[in-house]
Amino acid sequence: MTSRLTNEDDIARMRNAGRLAASVLERIGASVQPGVSTGELNDICHRMIVDELGCIPAPLNYTNAPGQPAFPKSICTSVNHVVCHGIPSERKILKNGDILNIDVTVIADGFHGDTSKMFFVGERSVLAERLVRVTQECLYRGIEVVRAGARLGDIGHAIQSHAEANHFSVVREFCGHGIGRVFHDEPQVVHYGRPGTGIRLEEGMTFTIEPMINAGKRHVKILPDHWTVVTKDHKLSAQWEHTILVTGSGAEVLTRRGDEQIG
Repeated sequence: MTSRLTNEDDIARMRNAGRLAASVLERIGASVQPGVSTGELNDICHRMIVDELGCIPAPLNYTNAPGQPAFPKSICTSVNHVVCHGIPSERKILKNGDILNIDVTVIADGFHGDTSKMFFVGERSVLAERLVRVTQECLYRGIEVVRAGARLGDIGHAIQSHAEANHFSVVREFCGHGIGRVFHDEPQVVHYGRPGTGIRLEEGMTFTIEPMINAGKRHVKILPDHWTVVTKDHKLSAQWEHTILVTGSGAEVLTRRGDEQIG
């Protein structure tokens, strides 16, 4: 089933879920410092989501494949060469020069808001800065082509073209997804492709765009914990994510943060 909102009440609930998810990322940045563990960041975000916002952290105890263990934490924290789905841990201490993706999904009034942001830990290398910037630009370029009547391939093409023009590669094994009452729904939103291909976008559709861009080759592997995805060549990876509502004239970014001039 393709995730599509058909009435104003549901759209309002999705807007609220997106706003609440974005607020967690707006506030957690002050805690991203050398010497802090990803487990501590998880605990801070969990308290925000549950105690302050009155929401449910969607990743906690989530599983989407037979035999896959439940995800044990409330957010995903992916450091350096971790592409996505990094599991927070008290043993993973952030150090100066790291890059970190924090991925937050909340359930508010039955609807999901899903978003992620890259953070620099202390100083940044030239490569890290460029990778993180280009990956965010890839996300924005994908969003710019969203409107009723466009096709999914238009999104993938916009992202792939910009990444490869900057000599980076696009992860193909993981993608964006429909979202609403269901965490992961149709359509699958891949971050590569040809314009004019794929399903046609319709007003009211809601999905995530979340490009994962690698500094090296695109190939990845999943670690024995069945969740953590890393680059095979151990080179840096970056990701940014927003939840999008398709409108007649373009895209409404439901998880837009206050520091962004989009959607």
